[in-house]
Amino acid sequence: MRILISADMEGATGVTWPADVLPGTPQWERCRALFTSDVQAAVLGFLDGGAEEVLVNEAHWTMRNLLLERLDERAQLLTGRHKSLSMVEGVQHGDVDGIAFVGYHTGAGEEGVLAHTYLANSITGVWLDGVRAGEGLLNARVAAEFGVPVILVTGDDLTCEDALRYAPGARKVAVKDHVSRYAAVCRTPARTAAEIRAAAREATALAVRHEPVHEGPFTVEVEFDAEHLAAAATVVPGVERATGGERRVAYTSPTMHEGIRTFKAVTTIVSAAVEESYG
Repeated sequence: MRILISADMEGATGVTWPADVLPGTPQWERCRALFTSDVQAAVLGFLDGGAEEVLVNEAHWTMRNLLLERLDERAQLLTGRHKSLSMVEGVQHGDVDGIAFVGYHTGAGEEGVLAHTYLANSITGVWLDGVRAGEGLLNARVAAEFGVPVILVTGDDLTCEDALRYAPGARKVAVKDHVSRYAAVCRTPARTAAEIRAAAREATALAVRHEPVHEGPFTVEVEFDAEHLAAAATVVPGVERATGGERRVAYTSPTMHEGIRTFKAVTTIVSAAVEESYG
């Protein structure tokens, strides 16, 4: 049995503030240990449950945040940027039985601690076939095309509620309760590590590959906080202005595999179009 962990940082234990997740800051250095603790707990839980291999794919910012030396020696870490499927890289090879979303968060335009979708602020909303979508829903649809179920989700309480839409049967662990975008009631790492490990152990029983789910084509609509970002996004082939306003674009992809790759291209172009003073 092989488990893939997609590890994001905004939904990690104790994280509530932009500096907590901004590489290079003192707070980030501190929160790296908390983030690693959550991931290590999931690794141990999956191994407790009978998994033979656990691959951790770093999914936050530079994708170089986790402390490899603090992970169990039986785990492997995929670290670094520019991966074909970004946050769920590794799911496409046909050898993953279940995927866990550790440290996840709610999407742009929604309530939740550090809520966003891929970009911290420039994106104000994403819709998949007319339904508001965060990173969890988008990545779950990609995993489904490869027959891989989402078996565990951790993050704030609203992230766990959101996961009911795309992974109702998955085990869920809330490591903090949302108060505002930058505040939460946080559980201690000793408590969250124990809860994540126990949930991961139970979730291992859910790691059963299914037939690939092909529901395309998919239409993705993205709204930005400035008109010029929508204009920049149309550089990507197939991306056009949407009818929802001058700050929106849309595109249609035959599969979510292609859809997430186009979304990655859009966010890369848009992030480069944000200037320091007039973003």
